[in-house]
Amino acid sequence: MFAAGNVKLGIAPIGWTNDDMPELGAGNTFEQCISEMALAGFTGTEIGNKYPRNVSALRKALHLRNLEVASAWFSAHLTVRDYAETEKMFIEHRDFLHAMGAKVIVVSEQGHSVQCQMETPLFANKPVFSEEQWSLLAEGLHGLGKRAWERGMHLVYHHHMGTGVQTTEEINRLMEHTDPALVSLLYDTGHLVFSGESHLDVLKRHISRIKHVHLKDVRADVAHQVRTEQMSFLQAVKSGVFTVPGDGCIDFMPVFEELSGAAYEGWLLVEAEQDPARANPLEFAIKARGYIRNTAGI
Repeated sequence: MFAAGNVKLGIAPIGWTNDDMPELGAGNTFEQCISEMALAGFTGTEIGNKYPRNVSALRKALHLRNLEVASAWFSAHLTVRDYAETEKMFIEHRDFLHAMGAKVIVVSEQGHSVQCQMETPLFANKPVFSEEQWSLLAEGLHGLGKRAWERGMHLVYHHHMGTGVQTTEEINRLMEHTDPALVSLLYDTGHLVFSGESHLDVLKRHISRIKHVHLKDVRADVAHQVRTEQMSFLQAVKSGVFTVPGDGCIDFMPVFEELSGAAYEGWLLVEAEQDPARANPLEFAIKARGYIRNTAGI
């Protein structure tokens, strides 16, 4: 399906240890995490909170397991803080990722976000940006995108539950008001389906802007519970709203067909935050790897 060499397959450490809720997987070590990634058959990883920030130490640990760094999350606050403050942190983040060989930088705007608020109902309190905030976001992303290009890297924007860029309409607006040369899109199946969007419509409309992909499945019954019981994003995660491809309600075959048909090049990253006490990380990593092999032929 995919041309040889076009895509690489990785998995995020958030299934082993959750960055937003460190108590989930607190006993899982960095070494266990990356060893099980390799054992399950993946060749890449994003960076979690237990990963060493020393380039030599991290490179050695990953090299021993034939793993590469695909990217890492960066929290922007362009709508609520001075741009210079965000840019300074971004440059430090960029340089670390560049030293690790990454080609993309994952950015999500966290101004007014409710994604990390344990008691805040997700859907009732989702932020909506004002005209001024949209302008600040677009201008700020252009600035960060230029900084990324200084190292030959792409800024990929992560639409995310509980933020001002979650829905199809908001993703469309962001893409329409940003320069394709400076701002690309991270496509996340799970966040779109959980939000109630058509993940395939978003994929088809913005395929030319997509330079990074998160493969995440959704348990439809839990997603319905989150809406009806006014749960927060973190409560949704703890309840198991997300899972790995092949274990939820999403049919990934059309996703893979669209991506391969457009000659997508880059990472396919399994990212399914779950409570590892309820969903054994190695078991679910193996399940995801098998499903992708059988469905996408990689």
